[in-house]
Amino acid sequence: MKVQITDTQKKVLFHMSLWSIWIFLSVSNARDEELINRTIMICSMILSTHLPLFLLNTEWLIPHIFPKKGAVVYFWSLMGVLAAFSFFHYHIFMWMGECQGTITDWNGHKVMMKGTLALVMVAAISTGYGLLNYVVRQEQKQQEKKQERLQSELSFLRSQISPHFIFNVLNSLVYLIRSKSELAEPVIIKLSELMRYMLYESENARIPLEKEIAYLQNYIELQKIRFEEDVEIRFHIDGTATDQLIEPMLLIPFVENAYKHGVSMLENPLIDIDLKIRDNGLDLSVKNKVAPATADLKDAGTGIGLRNVRRRLELLYPDSHVLHIASENGWFTVHLHIDT
Repeated sequence: MKVQITDTQKKVLFHMSLWSIWIFLSVSNARDEELINRTIMICSMILSTHLPLFLLNTEWLIPHIFPKKGAVVYFWSLMGVLAAFSFFHYHIFMWMGECQGTITDWNGHKVMMKGTLALVMVAAISTGYGLLNYVVRQEQKQQEKKQERLQSELSFLRSQISPHFIFNVLNSLVYLIRSKSELAEPVIIKLSELMRYMLYESENARIPLEKEIAYLQNYIELQKIRFEEDVEIRFHIDGTATDQLIEPMLLIPFVENAYKHGVSMLENPLIDIDLKIRDNGLDLSVKNKVAPATADLKDAGTGIGLRNVRRRLELLYPDSHVLHIASENGWFTVHLHIDT
């Protein structure tokens, strides 16, 4: 089980490590009789000046002054804060030395210099740490904005699928009611199954591949009822869907496009659909005859359906799909490979 560490926990661990090392380095050269007093002194300085300076720089100056006022104003603001803390540090240090009765062993000038040097080091470390965090946060915000834009675009693309498909199916239903009413009932049943899938499954990010295939089969069965013997429809599945996941309604646009452009104005129209399922992906091949009058005009990216699905593939499978669309020798062919 992977343990997720929050940003707050990361900060706490960082400070515990930093100030532990800081104390160790500060007391490492102290004599045994001075160790306790030196440790108390250093811990007091950390709590009274070092840690407040660090937090003031990383949590306020860098996040608020640096991006709004610029580097110059930030630098002089840090210098002013550093001077104030140096003054405060000197008086705290001298007061503690007097309380311990050891101030006579120290030189005030050296105390001031050492205290200021320590605070400069704290300021330098906090500046590096704060700027690094600032850059990371900015990159995270950019990624979040990019993700939000992609999600909005994807939601828009999905919203285009359902009305487009329902419109075509309803046209089929109207045709059947007018011509052979006894076929209208099974078509309505198939349509209800398709709409149930579209309403309850299409909003999910990924669904089991077997559900997408069942949806595809229902659509093809509906078209077989509509066209009967007028259109030869071949549909072959090689392999069995196990636990693969796929974006919903990703395969149907290619099949729908074949019916839309591969039936009218043709003698002996033929639609050939071949789906191969493997453990690590799938291959879909869709072929349909095209009329000579429209073959030259048909472009690989025409139609809402194909433009839509091409963009969805770019968003959802940027480096794990291959799509090839071609129109030649009286055939319009689509070959799609997806890594699942």
